[in-house]
Order: sequence, then structure tokens, then C-alpha cells
Amino acid sequence: MTSEELVFDHEQVREHGFELYEGTSLDVRAVIAEMPQDVKDGFRFADVPWHRFGHSHGSGDDVPELLARLRSADAEAAGRALGQLSGSVVHQGTVGSVAPLTVPFLLRLAADPSTHHRARALNLATAAARLQHWGYGTRDTFLRVATEEWLCDCDGYAMNWSIEASRNAVTADADLLLPLLHDADPEVRTSACHALATASGEARRITEALRARLATEPAPTVRASLVLAVAELAREHADPRAATWALALWTDPAQPADVRVPAALAWLCLVNDPVPDDLRTALDALVTDDLAGILGGVPWIAHVDENGLARTVDQMLNDAPPGVIDPWDDPRDEPWDEPWDDPWGGSAMAG
Repeated sequence: MTSEELVFDHEQVREHGFELYEGTSLDVRAVIAEMPQDVKDGFRFADVPWHRFGHSHGSGDDVPELLARLRSADAEAAGRALGQLSGSVVHQGTVGSVAPLTVPFLLRLAADPSTHHRARALNLATAAARLQHWGYGTRDTFLRVATEEWLCDCDGYAMNWSIEASRNAVTADADLLLPLLHDADPEVRTSACHALATASGEARRITEALRARLATEPAPTVRASLVLAVAELAREHADPRAATWALALWTDPAQPADVRVPAALAWLCLVNDPVPDDLRTALDALVTDDLAGILGGVPWIAHVDENGLARTVDQMLNDAPPGVIDPWDDPRDEPWDEPWDDPWGGSAMAG
């Protein structure tokens, strides 16, 4: 039997594990890795095997039509299509196996200034590339991207593979995302930070770009997102130098509160030290209702709950309970993928 003839068999998975399909036509990671550049750039939906994979409402056969409608000049029609696509491929935190196949196209839509709802398209691609917070803003979960625990979607497919494939798709198109850090729309810049933080590779280059943008970024929500994106990449790729960088930011009174507070949260997630008294004092002074309103638009914080900043600070400092039950265990730590020059030299942020 060739890989093209394979059919996903739940009984076989229960007996032999998902490894049975590793590298085959039913491994969405392999499909993403083999997707030709001209298929992605040309929006050649007919050349993508949507039918092999599914979402919360069934087969992925309906996905290309929805993606095509996202390119509509009619903003309302595009918005309806995006809402329908979002409710299918990433439904209530479950990443469907077809979701990674949408990522290259969603990134291209987001990179096109003529597209409607660019930030929302980018957010959907990002949702396919990470686990949900589920009300947790703890030091162990706040900067979590993925997990080693086997998780399944509605069809019994390995959600770990789907998330990994989406992260690989983000990495493959880093050159599309990096310019969006300088986009005229601050919502797009914020969404680009959240997306880039999921990348499975190119960590050095992405970190350098995020830090460089932080030196000139005028929008508070984007500044906070840049800090957290650097920290999430460092946590996922096990770079200890980010903790020193975050420490320098949150202890610097010259930095704005929208940088110091995210840096303090980042530092707490990057180290195992007890919470120091001076950090508690700093957060007591800096965390105001006004700042909570500003940082409520930061994806990491918004995904905790509607009172994201207060909930997150309370969990990190006081071990407060989350708003909902979290189905995930500990995050996966991976080594840096390549040797790289130190991006942490020089000042933490230009004044």
C-alpha cells in the first residue's frame, strides 16, 4: 500500500501510535514541508490535499473556498468567510489537522496591504501554531507554545503534529512576517509579534528583529508584545540570556510601564527564582487600571481572560487559581537550532 492510499485508522493508532503515519501523506508536517513555493505564492488551492485532513465540522474540502473569499474586495464578505474559517479550523482551542495548510495562505493575505482584516487573518494563523492559555497566566504556562503530551483533535488526529506543522509554516515564511513589524497598522504589528514568537526555527534572526523594533516602536501595546515575543522565543528555544535582558528592562525606571510590566512577567517565566520584593513593589506601583486597559490588547494577556493583566499578575505573584481548567501539562523546551552571534549586547532599548 502506498502512502497515497493510506486512510487514517483510529484502531491502528490506538495499537501502534501516531508514528505509524509519520512522514506519510497523512502527516501534515510532511505535507507542509513539501508544499511548493509557487503553490503558496500563487494561491493554487487545487494543488493542496485538503481532503486528507479535517476540522471541527468535518472534511477540509470546504477550506479553499473560504480562503478564496478572504481575498474578496468586499470587506463584509471577507469578514464572514474569516469568521466561518476561524470557527472550523481552530475551534474552541482545538487545532484541526487541516489548519496548518491554511497558514501559508493566511500569512500571504496578512502581508498584502489590499487585504481586508489582515490582523485577524494573522491571528488565525497564529492560533493554529500554539496552545491556548485556557485561563492560565502562571509562570509555567504564560509563555507556553507547545507541549510534548499527546493531544488529539475532534477527529482523533495528533494535534501536536498540527501545531508543529503550523509553527514550521510560520518559520518558512518568516521573511513575510518580519516586515510586518514595521506595518502602518499597530494591530498588524502586534499580531506579527504573536505569530513570530511561535516559530520553530530562525530564532536568532527573529529575536534580533524584535529587539531592533522595540528601540523605535511608538505604540504601547506593540512594545509590550515585542517584549513578550522575545521572551517566548527564548523560553521555547532555551536561551538563558533573555532573562538578563528582561531583568534590565523591568528594573529600569526610565522605561515606560508598558515595557517594564511585560518584562517583569517575562522574567518570572524565564527563571525559577522566588518573586523578589522589589518586583512586587514595582508591579504594585505600575499596574494601574489605565495600563490594564492598554495591555488588554496584548494577545498573551488577552488570552488569559477579560481581566487578563490582573489575573496574570495574581497568578504569577500569589498562585491564584485560573479562570478555567487547563488541559495542558508542562511546555516543551528545545535547544537553539543553530550557533548564533549574541543579539543581547548593547542597551536593552533605545530611549
